[in-house]
Amino acid sequence: MTQNIDRDLQRFKHIVKGKVRSNLRKYVTHGEMLGRKGREVVSIPVPNIDIPHFRHGKKGSGGAGQGEGEVGQSLGPGEPEPGTGEAGSEPGRHVREVEVSLEELAMMLGEELELPNIVPKGAETLVAEKDRYNSVSQVGPDSLRHFKRTFKQALKRQIATGQYNPDRPIVIPTRDDTVYKSWTTVSEPRANAVIIYVMDVSGSMGDEQKEIVRTAAFWIDTWLSSQYRGLQKRYVVHDAAAHEVDEDTFFRIRESGGTRISSAYERIQRIIETDYPVADWNIYVFQFSDGDNWGDDNNACLSILKNHILPVSNLFCYGQVESPYGSGEYLREVRRIAEIFDNVTTSLIEDKNGIYGCIKDFLGTGK
Repeated sequence: MTQNIDRDLQRFKHIVKGKVRSNLRKYVTHGEMLGRKGREVVSIPVPNIDIPHFRHGKKGSGGAGQGEGEVGQSLGPGEPEPGTGEAGSEPGRHVREVEVSLEELAMMLGEELELPNIVPKGAETLVAEKDRYNSVSQVGPDSLRHFKRTFKQALKRQIATGQYNPDRPIVIPTRDDTVYKSWTTVSEPRANAVIIYVMDVSGSMGDEQKEIVRTAAFWIDTWLSSQYRGLQKRYVVHDAAAHEVDEDTFFRIRESGGTRISSAYERIQRIIETDYPVADWNIYVFQFSDGDNWGDDNNACLSILKNHILPVSNLFCYGQVESPYGSGEYLREVRRIAEIFDNVTTSLIEDKNGIYGCIKDFLGTGK
């Protein structure tokens, strides 16, 4: 019976994950999971799922294919379209919240977008000490008691000594039966990565544009976290001047005034030179803007990019978010550099539906 339940549960989980995977484009586009994100899992709303099963009819009602009828004739009333029909007292279909780990979500994203795995640099230069619970011991604290193995040990003892009664299956572990989880400390190579997010927060970037950036950043974080054990994030905002802020401020701040992108690049250059040695860190820069920039600033931007940022970055991504107030001219400047540097990629995000293509553009390079 227990094996049947476990098999059905695994089958149900497989169906749920298939449902999530089939609707992944919708989740990427609309960001439905952002408010449901925990530390390790995401709660995803999916339609309620019924596992198919046989249902027997009344005795004597005939066998399969018996009785009068024509080919193609309906066997019963169909279901009305959602939103049609009269009011009633019966409950409707419910939406089920299922939990999917971020690791599983990254796997789905990689399969759906056919993303190549990243080969990091610095994998052999950084070593992390990690405790792995891979053995058991006869001594230890109660918090590490291995309940399953302790129960099995007690059950085997009672069966061997003839104390086990199948009619009254009571298993009482003794002190000698108790085992505890134990660990060994292992040293393993670790590749570290840093993501530097850059966003224009001038008056032309509205709430809709920032929501697009926030959704794209969630999926970028999810994928890169599956590729690196050590992932840090830094956030830079700018109008005519640049500031480093925390994550919450990054997505909420709104300022006015002109736009000078070179101020953000100068801040990025200082962050990298101060905190992230190029030999040990995999550096990713994701910039989002509506394409406006102060007229004479483009030359300064290109100079900093070519001489200081691109030579040390795994990947530099520029996402231009369409805005009714932005000129969009800066995209042409970055595309000119992309013809020279193979670690530069660009994406034009017209609206929320463009997030899916943006993620493919940015992460499909495998860098």
